[in-house]
Amino acid sequence: MNGASREALAAARERLDALTDSTSVDAAQLADELAAVTALLDREVSLRRVLTDPAQAADAKADLAGRIFGGQVSGAASDLVSGTVRSRWSQSRDLVDALEELADTADLTAAQKAGALDDVEDELFRFGRIVSSNTELRAALTNRSANAQAKSELLRSLLGGRANVATERLVTRLVTAPRGRSLEAGLESLSKLAAERRDRLVATVTSAVPLNDRQKQRLGAALAKLYGRQMHLNIDVDPEVLGGIRVQVGDEVINGSIADRLEDAGRRMAS
Repeated sequence: MNGASREALAAARERLDALTDSTSVDAAQLADELAAVTALLDREVSLRRVLTDPAQAADAKADLAGRIFGGQVSGAASDLVSGTVRSRWSQSRDLVDALEELADTADLTAAQKAGALDDVEDELFRFGRIVSSNTELRAALTNRSANAQAKSELLRSLLGGRANVATERLVTRLVTAPRGRSLEAGLESLSKLAAERRDRLVATVTSAVPLNDRQKQRLGAALAKLYGRQMHLNIDVDPEVLGGIRVQVGDEVINGSIADRLEDAGRRMAS
């Protein structure tokens, strides 16, 4: 993706991360719902063009998406799609590609929450190797005249009970709805998403006042350099933090707030 679409995708990824970081959101269900929206917009070219028309107001496009999908998917999925169509897209096809990536990422997030992301990444790699070395299997999975149900059943016989459920879901979606991609390219894309997900850390940042975009970028870059991994920031505003910030990454806390410094000073004086 180029230009506006790249920025829109980055914003959509942030919204998805914010949703799936919540324990109340079922990431696997969200993946199914986003996949269903992807399939609809892939078929309905005119609707896709309306939702990405730069001449239409962002609110109007979001309202339209809400009316179409609001009764079909969960509130979380509907809000995510509505937020995504608010953005500007260079091409209407980019919106569908983005939603498909969000669906895949949601499944990978579900695996990550279950502590199985490393297994999924390994299984995707090994499945790709199996397909590349078995011409008959590849032919069966890429046969355009075979229906999706037959392909799903074949994959269930191969992966069911032998691979993580997220792996089976991801591969089945790719095989039954390749959207013009080769099987090898699709598996490579999934493996890349899994690797990116595995390298991602989440930092909870508490600040007395909202941080602007430049401050977020600088903080994210500093934390990424410190931990050597991609960092996602969850920003929480708490007026009781008198100044500075408080950052928590996993069990580690980086104290930078005035309130915490005063508390530390008080403890030292009392002792």
